[in-house]
Amino acid sequence: MKDRLLLLPPTARDAELSRGILAETGLTAHLCANLDELCREIEAGAGAVLLTDSALGTGDSERLAATLRGQPSWSDLPIILLSPLGADSPTSVWAMEMLGNVTVLDQPVRVMTLVSALRTALKARQRQYELRDQLQALRQSDRQKDEFLATLSHELRNPLAPIRNALHVLRLAGADDQTRARVIDTMERQTANVIRLVDDLLELSRITEGRIELRQERVKLASVLRSALEGSAPLVEAAGLELNVVEPTEPVLLYADPVRLIQVIANLLNNAAKYSERGGRVVISAHAEGPEAVIRVRDNGIGIPKEMLTRIFDMFVQIEPARDRSRQGLGIGLTLVKRLVELHGGTVVAHSDGPGQGTEFIVRLPAFADQRATGNGAPATAVPTERRKSDLVRYRVMVVDDHHDAGDSLATLLRLLGHQVRVVYDGASALEAARVFRPQVALLDIGMPGMDGIELVRRLRSEPDFDTMLMIALTGYGRDEDRRRSSEAGFDSHLVKPVDIAALNALIAQYAAQQKQPA
Repeated sequence: MKDRLLLLPPTARDAELSRGILAETGLTAHLCANLDELCREIEAGAGAVLLTDSALGTGDSERLAATLRGQPSWSDLPIILLSPLGADSPTSVWAMEMLGNVTVLDQPVRVMTLVSALRTALKARQRQYELRDQLQALRQSDRQKDEFLATLSHELRNPLAPIRNALHVLRLAGADDQTRARVIDTMERQTANVIRLVDDLLELSRITEGRIELRQERVKLASVLRSALEGSAPLVEAAGLELNVVEPTEPVLLYADPVRLIQVIANLLNNAAKYSERGGRVVISAHAEGPEAVIRVRDNGIGIPKEMLTRIFDMFVQIEPARDRSRQGLGIGLTLVKRLVELHGGTVVAHSDGPGQGTEFIVRLPAFADQRATGNGAPATAVPTERRKSDLVRYRVMVVDDHHDAGDSLATLLRLLGHQVRVVYDGASALEAARVFRPQVALLDIGMPGMDGIELVRRLRSEPDFDTMLMIALTGYGRDEDRRRSSEAGFDSHLVKPVDIAALNALIAQYAAQQKQPA
């Protein structure tokens, strides 16, 4: 429609003559018998209109003006008007005032002049259609943004509500150790959910901007599958689903990042649990097909409408749940799956026969050319466990954070682990406190007003007394450039809030091993 040239000639002979001339120059004209037909065709879509002033001499010309006024905001349909009296004729003056985007050419007109004017009009119209597409994309993006923010708010409130309730219970529980233990388990579980949401958002940002690097190694597909099941099987079973696992009958080796593949499989299993009814079934299988390793995750859940199969991997897109089920997640899990699989040189597709018919996701990855196993191929996914208090070396630790609750709570935790702790809430005070307290370990917030953590660590490093101090950036900024910036400033390590106590203990233990005479 955007390339159509609508032509309203004064006579049938003019119509055929004009169409023939335009066809020789590569322009295809759609002939209209009268103004009424011209208006209908304009509403259907057109690139430009060519007519003569004699066509506007009828009483229907006002309808043409009304049709053009009714165009969408992005549209300004070009009209080429041929007039024997030129631009000064009453008809031409009326057309330029009432029809908008009108170019008047004196009649008779040279063929190449007319063709040039028509091509220019069609190119301008093409840009209008491009603008329309951009506006529609922006509106769609804006709708998705609003929906995402609403979903993010919902997903954050879900874990925050039990955390807040748990705090009230702790205040009232008194010496009831059983209640306190149950509440602490709830808080740990829900805090992990919040961390997962934030991590997924940061992960997607890194992948989208091409800032993620795969740590590829030779791994066994079965080992990756088992590691993913360790984390996701409890979630699937908690959803009341039967989980069937079919491992490869023969070893299948991949050259891949095991942590990322575990993330892919876990996201697919979590998606199956999210969109399946209690009592349903999830089947995951892995095997080799020729030069490829194939992972299939199939469920008998709510299925995917046909029109959504091509969009299901787009960012923030989610299938509408049934009325008795609430929407969960941010709609980025499958986007992460697709990006991570493609980084490995593979593909992922979704199949479904429609609503209520279940869904199957198929991941295909290039298998290792040499399938002879070396070592156990198990992915290195073990996370340091939280060390016992008796295993830790005690240090003087300075915590610097302008967020008082964050600093105080971390200091309390460190004291319970046996450390001597000093808390400071701004960079200038931290510099003075360090000279008096002589900390061996410093946890410094980066984003502080005034003297931030970057400037503070530079000043501390400039003083010989703090050459051997372990300095850890503790911040809400976890991008690669943030880590690089903290490293260049002089930090030994970079931890993202909320602090993983196991990771912090591991850093302190490593520091202790490096010291000849720890305090």
